[in-house]
Amino acid sequence: MTGSMNLLLAALEAGPIVGIAVAAFAVGAAIGLIAYRLYTQNKIGLAKREAARILEEAGLEAKAIRKDGLLEAKEQQNKLRADFERETKERRAEWQRTENRLMQKESALDRKEDNLNKKDEALDKKIAEVEKAQKNVDEHRERLKAIEEELNNSQEIMRKELERVAGMTKEEAAAELKDALIDEVKRGAAAEAKAIEAEAKENAVKEAQNIIATAIQRCAADHATENTVSVVALPSDEMKGRIIGRMGRNIRALESATGVDLIIDDTPDVITLSSFDPVRREVARLTLEKLIADGRIHPARIEEVVDKVRREVNASIKEAGEEAVFEAGVHGLHPELVKILGRLKYRTSYGQNVLKHSLEVSFLASLMAQELGIDPRVAKRAGLLHDIGKAVDHEVEGTHIQIGVELAKKYKEHGDVIHAIAAHHNDIEPETIAAVLVQAADAISSARPGARRESLENYVKRIEKLEDIAKSFDGVEQTFAVQAGREIRVMVKPEQVDDAATVFLAREIAEKLENELEYPGQIKVNVIREVRSVDYAK
Repeated sequence: MTGSMNLLLAALEAGPIVGIAVAAFAVGAAIGLIAYRLYTQNKIGLAKREAARILEEAGLEAKAIRKDGLLEAKEQQNKLRADFERETKERRAEWQRTENRLMQKESALDRKEDNLNKKDEALDKKIAEVEKAQKNVDEHRERLKAIEEELNNSQEIMRKELERVAGMTKEEAAAELKDALIDEVKRGAAAEAKAIEAEAKENAVKEAQNIIATAIQRCAADHATENTVSVVALPSDEMKGRIIGRMGRNIRALESATGVDLIIDDTPDVITLSSFDPVRREVARLTLEKLIADGRIHPARIEEVVDKVRREVNASIKEAGEEAVFEAGVHGLHPELVKILGRLKYRTSYGQNVLKHSLEVSFLASLMAQELGIDPRVAKRAGLLHDIGKAVDHEVEGTHIQIGVELAKKYKEHGDVIHAIAAHHNDIEPETIAAVLVQAADAISSARPGARRESLENYVKRIEKLEDIAKSFDGVEQTFAVQAGREIRVMVKPEQVDDAATVFLAREIAEKLENELEYPGQIKVNVIREVRSVDYAK
């Protein structure tokens, strides 16, 4: 500004016109300078206000981010708390179930103790009956002695009479009398032997029936049929799309990880799992239920859950084996053998659960051994392990009997137990009472109504073959298979088959059925001959 004034003074000194021009220039320059300063100051103020605004917005945004973070942290905390409460509830429920199982096992032990006491009482009664029978035998012996003395007297009288009437020598009379007495004794002995044999057979059959009936009544096992499919309930049909995933990636991951086919159709709110391997099917079912409950369904999560569930199923298999051993009352079993036994929980034979079947055979064999008055421990142990070979997967070659025998030998089982396993399907002749009892218990368990299931086609074929075998005999008019094939009723032609021939016909049909058919238990052959006489009153 001072420079402009100096310039203005110099111009005035130079001349009026020049001075005016220079003065105007100086004024313009001064105004421009003032305007520039005002503009610069205004721009700086705007910049300061913009900076303040930016700082304020940044502060608000930081507050919003901090608030969202707190909300997210709180939400995570609530989720963790809910997960903890759910896990605590599940553990509490598991403890309650364990406590209930222990209480049930305790009550079962009490019942077994009561049964043992009753058995002792029954044994005392049998001892008393034996003593009474011995006393009767002694009385019979005394009566026989008296009869023998009377017979000797009769012989002496007969000898004297023969000598008097026939004029026979003593030796001749003795020889004739001896022959007569021998013939009489032989006839009497034959009749007595026949009667004793018939009574023994009748009593043996009756005693065997009583023992089997007692064992069945004391061991009433449940039978649950297993299928090749499992059904998983869904909360809604929308969940089907999430399980399938984008372009089917989730369902492919599930099928690949579990080896199970997932069937998703129009059935509302359900998904069907199909597999002939019950272990795989169980793993897939539990995996799907956990994924649905969790809500996170993607390939990585699927693999993680499958691995976790597979470990849980393996643990449950071991637990099932331990529970079976405890329930059966078998001690000293090798840990690996217990684990293999638990795999029978997921094995079926004709729809019958093999683990439940093995427990039932163990109970039945033990009860029948007790009824016979022999040590039940070997029979119980052999009954529990008789189908252990069915727990091994198909990659091991051989029948379940061969595999079971090898496992029993590997884990140092008793020779009688190994023999019972080898003989329970008559692959070899049973040589011990325990082996025979295991055979009988296996047949009883398999033959229970509802214990096993066959396909309709196999059932129809077996019934038709049963009727065809009975029809193949001469004189048979009609045959009817009843009681699910456990009885065959044969109607004969009365003019061709008489009453006596029906007995032989029933025996011949039974023998042919034994040779040509395979069946559990027994088949009753009932031959019926009906005669009708018709006349008319006129």
